[in-house]
Amino acid sequence: MSNIYENYYWQDDKIRLRLWEPRDAEFNFQNELDSECIKLASEEVNLPPARKKINMDGDSAEPNNQTPSFTIETLGGEYVGGVHYNYINERHGTFSIGLVILKSQRGKGYGKAAMKMLFEYAFNERRLNKFTGFCLDDNIASQKMMLSLGCKQEGIVREEVFCNGKYHDRFLFGMTASEYRNKYEK
Repeated sequence: MSNIYENYYWQDDKIRLRLWEPRDAEFNFQNELDSECIKLASEEVNLPPARKKINMDGDSAEPNNQTPSFTIETLGGEYVGGVHYNYINERHGTFSIGLVILKSQRGKGYGKAAMKMLFEYAFNERRLNKFTGFCLDDNIASQKMMLSLGCKQEGIVREEVFCNGKYHDRFLFGMTASEYRNKYEK
């Protein structure tokens, strides 16, 4: 049997992206149990998660083509995490991305690879002009990833988020389409 993913757009040498499926529900539940990760991603300490009922047809997994969500998996099919467009504003050509990686899969470059794929799609297929991202001051891994992707730190919003008993600064990052092309399309 030939490799069906040979010419697949949403794949590189590390990972593949696919739309969310009901089989991913258990992994999403596990992610929600990682309180430190969720605090960094959603900027709050969440109430205990509940298992969501998914019907056999996967009706709760309807794709949103305006701001699609993807499951990240290794080329061998192992679940890594999830990535999605937080918003896409076609009028202004701006977008933001949300990313969560399983604790056991962090530090392997999977998040950066997924972000690059979403950049490629946003800048070259959707013709968007500006990525805007942010993370909390104590999320060092996200700060390093943003900079390694070629994003510029555009500012700091001081004491913007109250979480886990203290105020945190929010670091703002951005990348324009021309900056993306200068970095990745040489």
